[in-house]
Amino acid sequence: MTSSRPYLIRALYEWIVDNGLTPYILVDIGKDGIDAPLEYADNGKLVLNVAPRAVRGLNVGNDFVSFNARFGGTPRDVTVPVEAVMAIYARENGQGMLFNERDDGGEPPEGGPGGGQKSAGRPTLRVVK
Repeated sequence: MTSSRPYLIRALYEWIVDNGLTPYILVDIGKDGIDAPLEYADNGKLVLNVAPRAVRGLNVGNDFVSFNARFGGTPRDVTVPVEAVMAIYARENGQGMLFNERDDGGEPPEGGPGGGQKSAGRPTLRVVK
């Protein structure tokens, strides 16, 4: 399966904006492929305001978040790999989502939803008390 992170970023962005709040993304600058003003980073993290009034041309794709914004009065194109986005949240109340380190859409756990047991036939349900 593909990563759920870009879908969640898009959904939470829309939810935050629809509620009249300011969406921020928290970026891990230790990841490769980041083109952003790293001089504003603190402790390996960069907080970016991605509100519609703060950016132009926001694109939250499946691989990258990109937009144009002003930093210190200078326009700058910003590109951040989706896997570098650690969180998206509303500035005003902190509501949003913190993503776990490993959200790569890889293989499901061994044995899938059956808790480690592989079955050759139809799926079964078991009541656990």
